[in-house]
Amino acid sequence: MQINNLPDIYFIRHGETSWNKEGRYQGRTDIALNDTGLKQAKNNGILLQQILQKKGLDPSDFTWVCSPLSRTKATMDNIRSQFKEALPKEKIDERLIELSFGVCEGFLHDELVEEFSKRGERGSDFWNFRAKDAESYQDASKRIVSFINEIEKPTIIVSHGGVARVFRHLIEDLKQTEAVNWATPQDAILHFSNNEMQLFNQD
Repeated sequence: MQINNLPDIYFIRHGETSWNKEGRYQGRTDIALNDTGLKQAKNNGILLQQILQKKGLDPSDFTWVCSPLSRTKATMDNIRSQFKEALPKEKIDERLIELSFGVCEGFLHDELVEEFSKRGERGSDFWNFRAKDAESYQDASKRIVSFINEIEKPTIIVSHGGVARVFRHLIEDLKQTEAVNWATPQDAILHFSNNEMQLFNQD
């Protein structure tokens, strides 16, 4: 399934947290940004401001929306603080929340080799895999496609790594196996346009 005729989308994953650094399954557990994450968020704001300025785009013409978790809200606040222009109020959308990892949240990746993810390359069945009390990528795609289908104007999104993978699958038609194995960056901006993604990295 590929979604067509979308406005430009700039997608930013939240900055690093202590659980990201430790390699813990985070999911919907509400962990704050660490110092590195705050710096990443600020630098993504500088990068986004430069991109829009270079393209001659007005940031006030965009819809600004993020996941309800504190790490995405803090990332959004730090990004927006880099703009001098008056920006429209950001929206919070529950459909952009990270995938739930259920009983696995809080555990180190290496602690859950058998129970959850088979360390290393994920197979073709991982898209539909659901741990206890968790959500599969297929589950998440249902709420995320609903969000994407409602996008009517250029949009700036701050969300999560799992959500970014689903975006790539739905918009680029990236194969599910490739999507679930993609390491989503926290120091870059994903630009979706004409069913393609361009990655802008921080210097």
